Amino acid sequence: MSVSGALPGRGLILSGLWAAYVAQSVIGGLTWGGLPAVLRDQGLPLDRIGLLSLLIAPWALKVLWSPMVERWRLPPGRAPRSAVLVSLFGLIAVLGLLATGAVGLVPLMPALACLMVVAFATSTADIVVDGHAVGVLSSDQHGWGNAAQVGGAYVGSAIGAGLLLVVVARIGWTGAVWSMAALVAILLAWFALTARAAGPGPAARSRPSLRRALARPDIREGLVLTAIFVIAQKLSLGMLGPFLIDRGNSLGMVGLLNGFGSLVLGLAGALLGGAAVQRWGARTTMTMALALQAVLMSCLALAGAGVALPPAVPVAAALVSGSALSAFGFTGLYAQFMRWSDPDQGGVDFTLFQCLDGAVSMALGLTAGVVAQHAGYGFLFGLGAVLPPLAILMLRRLAICPTRTSGP
Repeated sequence: MSVSGALPGRGLILSGLWAAYVAQSVIGGLTWGGLPAVLRDQGLPLDRIGLLSLLIAPWALKVLWSPMVERWRLPPGRAPRSAVLVSLFGLIAVLGLLATGAVGLVPLMPALACLMVVAFATSTADIVVDGHAVGVLSSDQHGWGNAAQVGGAYVGSAIGAGLLLVVVARIGWTGAVWSMAALVAILLAWFALTARAAGPGPAARSRPSLRRALARPDIREGLVLTAIFVIAQKLSLGMLGPFLIDRGNSLGMVGLLNGFGSLVLGLAGALLGGAAVQRWGARTTMTMALALQAVLMSCLALAGAGVALPPAVPVAAALVSGSALSAFGFTGLYAQFMRWSDPDQGGVDFTLFQCLDGAVSMALGLTAGVVAQHAGYGFLFGLGAVLPPLAILMLRRLAICPTRTSGP
């Protein structure tokens, strides 16, 4: 089927989404996974490496400019500009990566400035891609669409945080980053080709805005549900690595386990989550993830409390919980995001949910560290085992609507 023909088929749409989400996550993996290791290897102090956390700001704040982006993307009576906008912001991101490779890492501030431009461009492109996905995917495609989003994130992170280090060791920082820039350019070009065939929209559209999103009762209820699910599913995830270290596993072993978990288990979990959403729906998928999370956290709570278990049990529980099950559950949650989102401002609605997820996750990371430090792993993981059943009961009291305001 020609890309420039009528509305592209499901396979073509999904391939474009996979390409876009992998590209975005290559940049994220490079920034927050690969670059810190490279900087430390070059002898930079930890406080300087900590400056990379500033690059999270565009992702945390992108909801503020998402209405403006959606107004650009959805001109009344004309075809969506998803392909044009992703091409524009993708070009800025690629040029920023080329500049990052050219300026080097010493001093750090020029590279940090280039990466901040990349972060703004990539987070803005993400608004466009999410809005495009909400608009072009019918409800029976949400499972596979969000498998692309979550699975693409795991694949891209493995490339940006793992493969990058191998390439740096062989050809140096500049060549490695330019290689990543070339890969991102190819992936985003494919997305643009698959996204340019959409037909014209209605002559009169409602003006995208945050106020309009928050005025909808289902959006407000969805935000509550999102917070409940994220708290129950993510409370202990940030402490799984330190827990494995404290049980006597070497840093290299934990790194190998994380790499395997991210690429293999995470991707498998996203695909299984997509299949589960297709077969049973988002509510059942999320409930299954919470129930399994309670079981795995119970195993980790016993290990953390000093109960003798076979050494492989807590390692396996940590890997499955942190990668496969997390991807499985969040594929269901993100499919629900799509169903709540109005196609006339999908980028705004979806971004609102994403930013809440990010804000809650940041708070949980801080909380989990304090709890583990003062009350121990057993208490933290025990809390992580109790919260999922409570979340299941609370989610049953909240309506998970099966349809969207409009769309295909």
